[in-house]
Amino acid sequence: MLVHIIADYGTGDLAFAEVVQRIKLHLPDAEPIPVPVPPFSTLAAGFCIAQLGLNAAPPGTLIYHNVAPREDDQAARPGNAGERLAYARLPTGVRVIGVNSGYALSFIKDVAEKFRWAASPAEGSQFRSRDVFPQAAAAVALGLPAALGDEIDAHKLPPPPSSVIAYIDGYGNLKTTIAYDAKKVRSGKRIRVRINDHENEATVSDGAFAVRHGELAFAPGSSGWPMQHGGNIRWMEVFLRGGNAWDLFKHPAIGSAVSIA
Repeated sequence: MLVHIIADYGTGDLAFAEVVQRIKLHLPDAEPIPVPVPPFSTLAAGFCIAQLGLNAAPPGTLIYHNVAPREDDQAARPGNAGERLAYARLPTGVRVIGVNSGYALSFIKDVAEKFRWAASPAEGSQFRSRDVFPQAAAAVALGLPAALGDEIDAHKLPPPPSSVIAYIDGYGNLKTTIAYDAKKVRSGKRIRVRINDHENEATVSDGAFAVRHGELAFAPGSSGWPMQHGGNIRWMEVFLRGGNAWDLFKHPAIGSAVSIA
């Protein structure tokens, strides 16, 4: 069973090893794959959940995610309580279980076939994704009847923000929440891309490598997924061929606005 573990523990952090160990305890056949995202970045987590969950995956695939800023209540949290554990089943058959925080479920809110609360406490440990949630995730994966609770109203989940950076890959490509529209993309057009206080000239392209080495491109990237009513969505990327766009724009954070002029 393929299990993607999407979390903000930090690349190579001990926390990933501890969570993998606990998941394997409850699901011995699990094949865990850690997917790190920046600290508290529910937007990046949500983007990864959709990219992995809405594209073709092996039968039985489970996405286990935990990015929990505990921002649902600013008061003191008795028992280390935090956002509740939620469950979703996607059209691909992929099952998603993790905390309902920020934008974690935003990209799948309109396409999930089922949204339910998991029958798991939201408190009891500072490290809930190791000490509390793996057993609940295993119960869901095994189809135990008491694993799920009430339905979640998907309409109350926030939509993803538009025209922002959603994910930054290892090459420094900036994946945005600007959808590719073939009718509007004029390949070869010169534009200005502004992120925070930094602005650079780029070439609009219908393919990332349709620019010369060292040039900045604004092009449909490799990320996207099938839509609810047919067709596919692809997300535009800011891409520096042979370089690092994240470095060029002085290291913008996930959620930074992307303006095109």
